[in-house]
Amino acid sequence: MSTPPDPTTAAQSTALASPEAALAALGLTLPAPAAPVAAYIPTRRSGNLLYVSGQIPIRDGVLLATGTVPSQVDLQSARLCALQCTLNALAAARAALGSLDRIRQVVRIGCFVASDPGFGDQPKVANAASELLQQVFGEAGRHARASVGSSALPLNVPVEIEFLFEVE
Repeated sequence: MSTPPDPTTAAQSTALASPEAALAALGLTLPAPAAPVAAYIPTRRSGNLLYVSGQIPIRDGVLLATGTVPSQVDLQSARLCALQCTLNALAAARAALGSLDRIRQVVRIGCFVASDPGFGDQPKVANAASELLQQVFGEAGRHARASVGSSALPLNVPVEIEFLFEVE
């Protein structure tokens, strides 16, 4: 995978397409949903809300990176990790709903970044996820967000992101 998509060029062209068509137009495909790595479930629906458990940057069973940002994982690699977390979340949502077309809007994401002391660019990491969601869902992809620095994350990953969607 190369760099995260540029929202200034792709967002307008994909905003009216179905979410899966928007992903395809960006050259992205969803992976198989990742199995939980601990005692939790990948998603929980409550009414018209779908909560997606924290997703880590794993692809084909392999972690994309480990360590803290920026001493062990540079900012661009952390952004790629956030992009993979988002693709993994969309895969989990599709598995729960049957189709991404059932997502009405992205309500919130919470982005956790394993950070070195003094690192304050967590929002730049989270932007990779936010920008992709806006490309895929258009205006419905705009969301509330927290980007938080952490001393460590599960499996020593640099990024973990949780998601909340409003669904049909």
